[in-house]
Amino acid sequence: MDKKEITAFFDSLAESWDAEMIKSQWKIDKILKVAGVTEGISVLDVACGTGVLVPDYIDRKIGSYVGIDISHNMVKIAEGKFAEHENLSFICGDAEVHKFSEAFDCIVIYNALPHFPNPVLLFENLKQHLKEKGRITIAHGMSREALIKHHSGRAKPFSTILPEIDDLKGIMQPYFNIDVCVSDDEIYIISGTRA
Repeated sequence: MDKKEITAFFDSLAESWDAEMIKSQWKIDKILKVAGVTEGISVLDVACGTGVLVPDYIDRKIGSYVGIDISHNMVKIAEGKFAEHENLSFICGDAEVHKFSEAFDCIVIYNALPHFPNPVLLFENLKQHLKEKGRITIAHGMSREALIKHHSGRAKPFSTILPEIDDLKGIMQPYFNIDVCVSDDEIYIISGTRA
C-alpha cells in the first residue's frame, strides 16, 4: 500500500465520515473498559479520523488526549468539532514513525489496523510512547470475517487482511504483554501492557 494513496483515500471520505459512521455503544463501552480508559489518564488515539471516540473519552473524564491521523481532512474536521476542549489535541501524521513529545497511559487503535502497511514498525514506534505500565488496545467493532468482507469493496486497495487474533498476538508479543484476546461474531479486541 502506498501511504500517499491511503491519505488521499481517507481525505476523500472525510466530509461524509460522520454521517456514514455506524457506532454500537455497547461495543465502544467494552473496548474502552478493556483499554483501561478511566478518569485522569492520558490517551493516544491512533487513526482517530474525525474523532469518533472523542465524546466517549470526554464522558470518562480523561486527563489528556492526542489523536493522530494520516488524513489532513479528517484531522481538520476533528479539530473543528472539539476546539473548545483544551486537553484535546490532534496531529496530522503517520503513527508508524511519528515521534510524540510524551508517553501515554493508554493507546487505542480503533477500526484502523488493516490500513497500516507495516504493523511491526507501528508497534515498535508506539511502544516507545507507552508508559511503563501503559496499555495498548487494538479493536474492531465487528468480527474479523465481517471486517474482511467490509474491506473487500472500495477500501480493498488501502487495506490489508486483519490477522487471526493469535497471529496478531504473536506479532505484538515482542513489544507488549498481551493479556486480552477476543475474536467472536461481534467484536475483535486485543490488548496488553508494555513489555
